Amino acid sequence: MPTTLIERPAPSAAPRPDTAPRRRTRVFALPEARWATAATVLFLIALPLQLTGAPAWAWGPLYALAYATGGWEPAWAGLQALREKTLDVDLLMIVAALGAAAVGQVMDGALLIVIFATSGALEALATARTADSVRGLLDLAPTTATRLLPGGGEESVPTERLAVGDTVLVRPGERIGADGRVLDGASEVDQATITGEPLPVPKEPGDEVFAGTLNGTGALRVRVERDAADSVIARIVKLVEEASETKAPTQLFIEKVEQRYSIGMVIATLAVFAVPLAFGAAFTGSLLRAMTFMIVASPCAVVLATMPPLLSAIANAGRHGVLVKSAVVMERLGQTDAVALDKTGTLTEGTPRVTDIRPLTGSDLTEDGLLALAAAAEHPSEHPLARAVVDAARSRGLALAAAEDFTSAPGIGVTATVDGRAVAVGAPARLLNGAEDAVRAEAAAVAAELEDGGRTAVLVELDGTPVGLLGIADRLRPDAAATVRALTALTGSAPVLLTGDNPRAAARLAAEVGISDVRAALLPQDKVTAVKEQQAAGRKVLVVGDGVNDAPALAAAHTGLAMGRAGSDLALETADAVIVRDELATVPAVVALSRRARSFVVQNLVIASVFISVLVVWDLVATLPLPLGVLGHEGSTVIVGLNGLRLLREAAWTRARAEADR
Repeated sequence: MPTTLIERPAPSAAPRPDTAPRRRTRVFALPEARWATAATVLFLIALPLQLTGAPAWAWGPLYALAYATGGWEPAWAGLQALREKTLDVDLLMIVAALGAAAVGQVMDGALLIVIFATSGALEALATARTADSVRGLLDLAPTTATRLLPGGGEESVPTERLAVGDTVLVRPGERIGADGRVLDGASEVDQATITGEPLPVPKEPGDEVFAGTLNGTGALRVRVERDAADSVIARIVKLVEEASETKAPTQLFIEKVEQRYSIGMVIATLAVFAVPLAFGAAFTGSLLRAMTFMIVASPCAVVLATMPPLLSAIANAGRHGVLVKSAVVMERLGQTDAVALDKTGTLTEGTPRVTDIRPLTGSDLTEDGLLALAAAAEHPSEHPLARAVVDAARSRGLALAAAEDFTSAPGIGVTATVDGRAVAVGAPARLLNGAEDAVRAEAAAVAAELEDGGRTAVLVELDGTPVGLLGIADRLRPDAAATVRALTALTGSAPVLLTGDNPRAAARLAAEVGISDVRAALLPQDKVTAVKEQQAAGRKVLVVGDGVNDAPALAAAHTGLAMGRAGSDLALETADAVIVRDELATVPAVVALSRRARSFVVQNLVIASVFISVLVVWDLVATLPLPLGVLGHEGSTVIVGLNGLRLLREAAWTRARAEADR
């Protein structure tokens, strides 16, 4: 008897990775990051020198260099914007920083420069990393495919040259080069990158296959049905890019506010300088009043009113395993009023496990005996179901006998000789054909019971007679049900389940965790459609997922949250936040923490607005001494900063968890 049904590929043909190759732009490869780092270092060196009373020649040049390194890029961008007859806040901040320096407040101006340079660097890094991950996704699809010629020969061609109607040969272990339909052959295909299903799917003539998915142990002849540019994997990339662009209107609104504020500030500052001068005021006094106005009206306090609470919440969440990528994301999390959850790898652990061991009547086998027999036969196999059986036997400490004459048939199962007896492990529908009626009826009933419960049924035969069945399923995360309850309480509606898995398994899991709205057997574009439907109804949707197939929905959502431990590179880069430790219970906690951060932002904006309004009115109506103006400006900055830093405390996270669990 042969050791395998199909010859394996040569060892030199190394399989491609299961996820997109990791393309990551290094931080310091970005000029924005280099300039921001230089400005920050210079500022941190100059500040203690100034505060300890060192002479101006020691810290003055360092501040000047901080201005130059951190400010030249926004200044240049602002000047270019002026050529287009627009005025942005970046240029206004440079002018405010220079104005502060002109009246002796060099440190204030340098702090403004550092804040804006760092913000620009983070934005550039986020943009570069997203582009990296999208480009890396395209590497999931192979660059070449084996095309079969009409005369019976074959040729290796680039996948982009494949046309609709071509027939390609997909050997064991290869990635499928194009979307198409199986003409001949049988195999099992790992298509988790497309559908998110944890187990390979049997493929036979007539079944659809997708580019970039991984073929198992059988050979397939596939007829190409879509051009490379129209493949599902290519459409995922396009969907991610398009969904990311849908966030642009918010950015356009912010730019309009910046434009109006900038113009208003320039006009007001010139008026404060020119009007008194026109009525005979001294030039120096008018200039000093205008500079004081620019300092007290500058948005430092407003910037710090917003950033410390959000950044403190980000740092606190990071300590508890949630990486929130920006302050904007932290603010958006608190606006969530609807949640969509993926199944495999999100609500479940993403790894198949043996859940049931059912010896048949008359087999004289115990649960351990049945499991040991199946594990011995499955031990040489690399199939995920086989690994689940072997892992279950090892966890029970069972000794496995050596298997001989091992064979594997895609879509059917494995056979082997164990202790001189023939053992077969595989799909009940394929192995029960030759069994006696009574045994077949009992085995079929047990298999139906397992499958109705959302499990994959695996039949074990000994010398051609069925002796038992195993139930295998992806295990639910321990905190899944509690997380669903907490999210329901926070948002006022139960989450929706979006999964590429089969409806029966999805419905079973949804019932366990308390979800009633289940959308199963979804492709990536279907998940995007489901998210957009909710957003069209005015909902702010939080999507939680982990796979490449979830990336378009993560990008289309108001906020995307990825499971980090097993998440694909594209999902991690596309998502707005990442659960690093895979603790699902942190999802409602970080939403509650975001809501607290937003309340702190409101408090700080009120404080900052009061200070700025009082100081501006004082400067316009009376004479505000420059030292007092600086004191009021810095005082408001310190107050709002310290208030925001309260969210760094451990108690802030504990309170957020408690709010989420109510």
